Amino acid sequence: MEEHLQGRIKLHDGRYLAYKERGVPKDDAKFTIVLVHGFGSSKDMNFNVSQELVNEIGIYFVLYDRAGYGESDPNPKRSLKSEAYDVQELADGLEIGSRFYLIGISMGSYTVWSCLKHIPQRLAGVAMVAPVVNFRWPSIPKSLMPKDYRREVAKWSVWIANYFPGLLQWLVTQNMFSTTSMLEKNPVYFNDQDIEVLKHIKGFPMLTKVNITLYQEDYNPLELFPLYSFRTIILF
Repeated sequence: MEEHLQGRIKLHDGRYLAYKERGVPKDDAKFTIVLVHGFGSSKDMNFNVSQELVNEIGIYFVLYDRAGYGESDPNPKRSLKSEAYDVQELADGLEIGSRFYLIGISMGSYTVWSCLKHIPQRLAGVAMVAPVVNFRWPSIPKSLMPKDYRREVAKWSVWIANYFPGLLQWLVTQNMFSTTSMLEKNPVYFNDQDIEVLKHIKGFPMLTKVNITLYQEDYNPLELFPLYSFRTIILF
């Protein structure tokens, strides 16, 4: 997709959010979509949409670095609620209109959940692409993941984030071991050839270096438990 502008928006608490605009010019757009990146990613993620399709439909995209990621300032008081209001302030600062579409990628789905709860009046529609889920949700069929070792990974990740957030940040940003995460290196998802290709795709989560500042609230799927009980459509 063609890139137009990038910069930083100042929020009410003095923090700055970095953003990037793609697609058709904002004033010519028929659809405005805010893209929320996942864990270990940024506004530079590679969202594969052909320019021909973008032009035909008339889509204007806004990608931004969540608080503490990339070029955005950290928010020591970050919570699920603050994630939603960051999106709202970004939308107001860029004057993209009273309503917009929202797409969350992986852990970016947390932000989508929060926006559904706190600013539903601003949303024209939402989508979650391979969202991170709470394994304690009773609506998740256990038969779909009888051998899914990610349950243990998620459990330990939450524990580390709660009690040793600095350690989690070190694990993500250190150079002593391979930058490829254990999940993405698993042959169930990608083979060795896939990994080599993905290493050269700009912004692919965990395979490219991203500046991250982690806080306790950033990795807490248990907070999502009481929000919704209906099924989430997972897009691949």
